[in-house]
Amino acid sequence: MNSCLYKARVMHNRLAPKVHRFHYDVFMFYLDLDEIDTLDKKLKFMSRNRFNLFNFRDKDHLQLPRENPDQSKKIRKHITDYLHTNGVQIGNGRIMVLTNLCTFGYQFNPVSFYFCYDEQNQPACSIVEVCNTFLEMKPYFLGAATKQDNSFKLNTEKYFYVSPFIDMDTNFDFDLQIPGEKLQLKIDDYDKEGKRFFISTLSGERKPLTDSNLLLYFFSFPLITLKVIVLIHWQALKLWLKKIHYHKKGDNMQLQKEVYRPYN
Repeated sequence: MNSCLYKARVMHNRLAPKVHRFHYDVFMFYLDLDEIDTLDKKLKFMSRNRFNLFNFRDKDHLQLPRENPDQSKKIRKHITDYLHTNGVQIGNGRIMVLTNLCTFGYQFNPVSFYFCYDEQNQPACSIVEVCNTFLEMKPYFLGAATKQDNSFKLNTEKYFYVSPFIDMDTNFDFDLQIPGEKLQLKIDDYDKEGKRFFISTLSGERKPLTDSNLLLYFFSFPLITLKVIVLIHWQALKLWLKKIHYHKKGDNMQLQKEVYRPYN
């Protein structure tokens, strides 16, 4: 089985205009999209599109078309369609996704990472699926040209309202090591002058995807998706108290481009 869990730590370090650093422990699922239905039958505490301790919901992820998506399709079909729009065909190659699952009926997932393989089981590309607290989504495509050794690396314009304390015309800098026994992902932010002002990392260790581990992590990280959204707002309050400039959602709408599930 390719699917597993990662017990991990998230770290954020803001370097400017004021220093602000924090970290917290999480766990995440790393799932082979072709194994999800099997896992639904095999595991007591994980399901697909039905209530459970952990529920993989296809609707929580990238869907095509961007407006009025076809919700009858499962996630693999949406991802392969998205790859086709970027000139990539992987045939029957596997697609892995690192993500949070809907936990006890509540879902908020700030970022998911897809690692796509060709039919020779070679890494072909990656997709980073970023969500904000308005439940909008924007995918970032890292093609074959971005692969360096065992990582995908890309510096690209953000053009998405992720944090009210960061400009939208800054750049994301992705450095994504292909997950193995260790997990090491990094997303930095660069300002318009090319200076790094924000560092974020996700690092962890691979763990077996079993019912015993699911139950253990359910109680070790209670309501993990709710914890994430609460921590986001708690850290936002701290930034506001530090008087860091606040950007309203309605400001500079022209800088919010290619957004999926746009907030009305």
